[in-house]
Amino acid sequence: MGRAAKWFACLALAMCFVALLGHRRRPPAPDKADPANPPPPGGADPVAAPHDWPMFHGNPALDGVTAASVPDQPALLWTFKAEGAIKGSAAIAGGRVFFGSQDSHVYALNLKDGSKLWQFKTESSVESTPCVVGDVLFVGSGDQRLYALDTQTGAVRWRYETLGEIKAGPNYVSRAALGQPPQDRQPSGYVIIGSYDNKLHCVDAASGDAAWTVDTGNYVNGSAAISGTRTVFGGCDARLHIVDLKTGTQAAKVETGAYIAASAAVRDGVAYVGNYEHELLAIDLQKASIVWSFKSPYEFPFFSSPAVAADRLVIGGDDKRVHCLDRATGKVLWAFVARGKIGSSPAIARDKVLVGSDDGRVYMLALQDGKELWAYEIGASVDGSPAVTDGLFVIGTGDGGLYAFGAK
Repeated sequence: MGRAAKWFACLALAMCFVALLGHRRRPPAPDKADPANPPPPGGADPVAAPHDWPMFHGNPALDGVTAASVPDQPALLWTFKAEGAIKGSAAIAGGRVFFGSQDSHVYALNLKDGSKLWQFKTESSVESTPCVVGDVLFVGSGDQRLYALDTQTGAVRWRYETLGEIKAGPNYVSRAALGQPPQDRQPSGYVIIGSYDNKLHCVDAASGDAAWTVDTGNYVNGSAAISGTRTVFGGCDARLHIVDLKTGTQAAKVETGAYIAASAAVRDGVAYVGNYEHELLAIDLQKASIVWSFKSPYEFPFFSSPAVAADRLVIGGDDKRVHCLDRATGKVLWAFVARGKIGSSPAIARDKVLVGSDDGRVYMLALQDGKELWAYEIGASVDGSPAVTDGLFVIGTGDGGLYAFGAK
């Protein structure tokens, strides 16, 4: 089934799913932490290295921007081949690359040479982008579970069960950020994850116990962004949800007019998100109101999530274009035309934009004017999104390849 057909069926399927939920019990309590792999002691939260890319779009705000630099003419450094398509992004932390595949596995590779360090098998496809906090990796699976894995060995710390497949990448907020006292076990915070059970789940990162859930009434496909003590996400209910992270209560809902498959990006209290009706919206989170909207004249949906710099943002579209808009007004600054759809979520590395396309190419564009600076033809659809660190970036493809580019 094509993407358009899937999303036209989204509402009907979700209504049926809700009806089924009415006859099912609440899932059992999550597996407790594995005593053979206890979380490390300590009172402070682990901190990522300055230019790590530890989650989808690089940081809790999901803005897709990094101060890391990449070479003007990157060379192919290494490749790794999984047995299934790579739909999400990789995470980079501690000299390792972590990613999931539709072959049901989560992989850990050496960042330097792409050699495999370990793999972990779930019971279904893994499209979720991992989130790394200290020595724990959080990732969702189509088997309806959120996993906490040891980054060094791949051993399971705990499992948390939902009632629907998980395609979103997890996010993380520390207890300190919410004004709560730290706990001895690490990580001392919460994992935020959406599921096709129509809920956003807040899970204790150390134990795997549920803290709260929010029912949206429809699928939650994208990752939730974090802005201060609130989390922001969209779903098949065509709303942008703003939720208080401390209590799990809905602070506000903003109608967007169409399904939201992508993740919102947040900067300076404004969320930017595209929907199925080829519209990109800027939403003031404090006022819960739309600041501006941009409609692609080509009437193709946005499955890409925007990368948001200080004065502009970039987003890919099924109209085969990378659109660059003024962040304050939504005015079009430039557009780059590829040869295929762009479901890949761009990354901004200083003055460069990195993005993949269904045309089988990875592109590097100038952030200033959209000029093509470099391209590499992989030959397979590039649905995955780039993960960037100092001197290199990695990106996954529809044929299961993970490619690393940088300076030789």
